[in-house]
Amino acid sequence: MSTPMVRIGAVAHKEFRHLWRDRRLLAIVLALPIMQLLLFSYAISFDVKDIPTVMIDQDRTSMSRHYVSTYTSSGFFDVVGQTSNVNDVDGIFARGEASVAVVVPAGFGEDLAAERKPQVAVLVDGSDPNAARIGSAYATALNATYGQQLTAAWANRQGLDPSSAGVIEPRLRTWYNPDRISSIFLIPGLIVAIIAIVAVQQTAVTLVRERDLGTQEQLMVSPLKSWELMVGKLLPWTLLAFLDIVVIVALGRVVFDLPMRGSLSFLALAAALFVFCSLAMGLIISAIAPSIEVANIVGLMLAFLPSFLLSGLAFPLGSVPTVLNWFSYLFPARHMVTISRGVFLKGAGFAELWPQFGWLCVYAVVAIAIAVVVTKKKARS
Repeated sequence: MSTPMVRIGAVAHKEFRHLWRDRRLLAIVLALPIMQLLLFSYAISFDVKDIPTVMIDQDRTSMSRHYVSTYTSSGFFDVVGQTSNVNDVDGIFARGEASVAVVVPAGFGEDLAAERKPQVAVLVDGSDPNAARIGSAYATALNATYGQQLTAAWANRQGLDPSSAGVIEPRLRTWYNPDRISSIFLIPGLIVAIIAIVAVQQTAVTLVRERDLGTQEQLMVSPLKSWELMVGKLLPWTLLAFLDIVVIVALGRVVFDLPMRGSLSFLALAAALFVFCSLAMGLIISAIAPSIEVANIVGLMLAFLPSFLLSGLAFPLGSVPTVLNWFSYLFPARHMVTISRGVFLKGAGFAELWPQFGWLCVYAVVAIAIAVVVTKKKARS
């Protein structure tokens, strides 16, 4: 009598043969993650620089021109044009020609010469909240620096030493990503999202395909137990998913200089659990979906949207509504993104990430059990 391992191996062998016959599917599964990583890494960026800016110098003095030059030389603003009429700003923003407009009013130089406080207006296009927020912060910092220079010049003229005044001098240091590069922050999460999309969507059609080919009945009346069928179907996709992980991790390290500060073995173990969670989710969809088309759509939605929006990949979960924050615990991507970033960027291991690792263990067991139960129920109906 055959053992469970022999029966599981037979199912896995059948799945491998099916994949090997469908070379186009195999090529897509292996090439798609690479294309997605390159596309998302270059297309998604939170680095805001060279903000297109228009200058409105109504003073036209040497002092106002010197002030305008601070924007040009800052490296944060790209001065794309100048105008003399504030009413032109609406049209400039509407056409997308600039995101910031700086208005230097008449009398700016006169106020400076008289040691009065001149005022300038910084207008920001708020249709892009991220660019508007960062542009406002850059403009505020630039004007504060310019004000300090004016204060130092005034103190020198008065024969005072401004360095003798007591001031707080913060020393800032950024840990884990000193250059604050978006790709270093995004790639550990993108690896999780890409693997989730491939694993869930591909396994979401596996049982539907068996029903369409008429082979599901044969499998159900065979000596195979339901859990053996599930594990056998998961094994080939697990190996393919691991191959994808190895390739895209290597690509991230070589192309984007992604650091690896933690334990590779812990990351591999967590990735194995996450892959099983994703594949089990795909099997649940496959058991319920009435057709391959429905399975593809549902699989893509359940893999793509939670992986990007409810995992902390691009947006901090602390900023989402409380209900969605709790809802995100139902998806393994949330826990795996934390593990991936912790291992790659922070050098964290099991001691720091055991809660997320525990969630993945529970999720894998529960998801596979649900897949077995749903498959049995579907077969009886």
